[in-house]
Amino acid sequence: MTGAARKIRILCVDDHPLIREGIASAFQEHDDLELVAEATNGVEAIRSFRECQPDIVLMDLRMPEMDGIHATIEILKEFPKARIIILTTYAGDVSASRALKSGARGYLLKQMLRTDLIDTIRTVHSGRTCVPAEIAQEIAVHINAEELSTRELDVLRSMAKGQSNKAIGIGLGISAETVKGHVRNILEKLQANDRTHAVAVAMERGYFDSDSME
Repeated sequence: MTGAARKIRILCVDDHPLIREGIASAFQEHDDLELVAEATNGVEAIRSFRECQPDIVLMDLRMPEMDGIHATIEILKEFPKARIIILTTYAGDVSASRALKSGARGYLLKQMLRTDLIDTIRTVHSGRTCVPAEIAQEIAVHINAEELSTRELDVLRSMAKGQSNKAIGIGLGISAETVKGHVRNILEKLQANDRTHAVAVAMERGYFDSDSME
């Protein structure tokens, strides 16, 4: 078998050019890796996958038009054997759990690209799942925790902006009393002492980030 035949063909999906350039540069040092296509969002990722059907997809978690989770789900619907590694700056267990539930085979923090990218690609290409130990531990800690509902997340984002129950209710079209019930559930699910603590815990676990509140 020739060296060309052994190459792992890779699609890199990220909306930041510097990340894509850094990954492309890293591959130049390894004869078994080949970057065959790039994309800047989930919509482009699906189209690129159809065109080149790579062995591995490096998929950014948060991108414009379509995020990495939705792109992963759509690709796997059409190509069930696709091997996708989520790349992200977010270390929260919620983001990682959602990525793995969507069918991703790997989850890698961008700050680990220099040290762990190549090994992660080879591990996932071999058929195994690869998740950093610290994230796997966080997932295990919260394995039985009840996730926040979509409505509770809406309330929580409004809480993060400092809105009162009345203001949240007006914004969401529900009563202040209903908001109060949601807040109570949020505190219980996140094991938070108060509203401020709940926002901090939610951001740490990866339910949302400061950018999503703008």
